[in-house]
Amino acid sequence: MSRICVIGIYVPNIQKAIDFYTTVLGFEVNKQYGPKIVTLVHGDLPIVLEETEKFSYTANTNTSGVVLGLKTEDINHTVNLLKEHKVDFIVDEPTKCPPGKYVSFRDPFGNVLEYLQFD
Repeated sequence: MSRICVIGIYVPNIQKAIDFYTTVLGFEVNKQYGPKIVTLVHGDLPIVLEETEKFSYTANTNTSGVVLGLKTEDINHTVNLLKEHKVDFIVDEPTKCPPGKYVSFRDPFGNVLEYLQFD
């Protein structure tokens, strides 16, 4: 059974995002993983802000920079199951990230999801 473990938000400017989420929404910075990745405290569900050039926001787009992160205990097994269902992968091999490993894929409607295995 899949369990939501994190919500990731891709942003074009990390400092502007930190200012908005802390000043306007009242979240607190939990940990900075480098100049472009930060986790925010939001109850039991962490929010990860990540600055990326791949995402550029414009007000007239239907693109979302929000990613739902699902927890897995065995990312290799999870990848095999996803491949059996012929999901549309963005990152199809377990790839290192600050908390462990991840894979990224789209649901049938183009929404991005990630499976994470924590170290």
